Order: sequence, then structure tokens, then C-alpha cells
Amino acid sequence: MMEWKNIKEQLIVFLKDEVKKAGLQRVTVGLSGGLDSAIVAILSKEAFGANMSCVLMPSHYSSEGSVSHALEICKKFDIDYEIVEIAPMVEAHEKFMNGDKLRIGNFSARMRMSVLYDVSARDKSLVVGTSNKSEILLGYGTIFGDVACAINPIGEMYKSDEYEFGKFLGVPESILGKRPSADLWEGQSDEDELGYSYKQMDEVLKKLVDEGVSTDELKSNGVDKELIDMINYRMKANAFKGKLPTIAKIKWS
Repeated sequence: MMEWKNIKEQLIVFLKDEVKKAGLQRVTVGLSGGLDSAIVAILSKEAFGANMSCVLMPSHYSSEGSVSHALEICKKFDIDYEIVEIAPMVEAHEKFMNGDKLRIGNFSARMRMSVLYDVSARDKSLVVGTSNKSEILLGYGTIFGDVACAINPIGEMYKSDEYEFGKFLGVPESILGKRPSADLWEGQSDEDELGYSYKQMDEVLKKLVDEGVSTDELKSNGVDKELIDMINYRMKANAFKGKLPTIAKIKWS
């Protein structure tokens, strides 16, 4: 049984310390109506009170619950928010993307992050990230999009563990019970795209990453070979997303 009270306290201390180190007092959170951003918004509200705000950034592809569930969080936890429609930004470039869902989704994620960083510049705040450990390890996110941030309180928390944490924090059932989605296009689902549930993937990730169990050992124990191979491939292929840009070393003499 996780000690969620202790974990919550650790994350609040982390948020306060990192914002103080930056010489700032405020934070900005992009609120999508999903579980990840709901948890981060609740933690940020407890850490900073009135010195935090959320930005809701729906597009013409957003699901119905995207805004309504985000507003539910803001109302329940008395969080200040603003709504910035990104549809005009996406539509201005969409004609060049030939209907490619992945390109449109990535572009939408980058438009949202551009808005968040502009708001943070206006408010002299830090952008708080909302990517969980499962997404980070699998590279399931848009580089310079939703994975961009100044600080991230949930980057060491697996997606499947967030549901219990969310219940502890008081996240509404309307959010806890919905299918995980980056809301990049209509009907988009994380687990449909990845081919497995987060529970299935997290069980393997915990063995591989946290416990150091080898791929061969997992396979010999009857774990789905295709699941293991998919996870190993994604971790290797997307590792670049978690690194700073590689800068050339120059010998000046």
C-alpha cells in the first residue's frame, strides 16, 4: 500500500523548492481534463494557493469532456483558469499537413506548449509538466510539446499508480473513469495506440526499469513477448526525447 500522504507532501515540497530556486512565486499548468494534469493542478494549488493558474486549450479535435472535466477540477479546488482556443493556430497550418493525424496531433501539442510558455512569460511563472513515468519511458509524448516543462512532479509516477493517488487527492470520478487520451484528435486513445493497457505495460516497465529483470527472464516467465519487444523498442527509439539537444564538441586549437 502506497503512503500517498507522504508522497503528496514530498511533491509539494519539491514544487515549492524548485520555484523558489528559480526566483519565482507562480506556476502555470495546462489542464486537459485528464488524470495527469488534474493531479498536477491539485498539487500546484495546494503548494501555491492563488499563485497558480491553469490554461485550458481546446482545439476543434478536442473531446467533449476536455473542457467540462477541466472546469470540474477548477471549480472543486477553486483554481483560477483561462481558456485559450488553439483551433485557429492549428487550422492556419493544417492545410500543409495533408490530413496526417500524427502530424496534426504533434503540432497541436506544440501549439499548446507555446501558449503555456507565453502565459508563463506574462505571469512570471514556471510551467509545470504533466507527463507520467510510463509516458516518459515509452516516449509517448511530443518533444517540445507536452513533454516540455520547467519542472515535473509526477515524472517518477507510473500511470497505473496515478488512479489510486488521484482518488486520494479527490479527483472526480468523471476523470478517474475515463479512457487515457492525449486528446490530439477525435476518438484518440493512448491504450488503443499502444496496443496494451497501462496496467499491462507498467507491470513490465517496473520489472525492466525498477527491478532490473532481464528481457530473457521475463519471456521465460511467460510474459507476452510482443509486449516486451514493443516496450524495449519504444524505450530505445524514443530515448532522445528525454535528452537536451546534442551540441558538437569543437577543438579550437
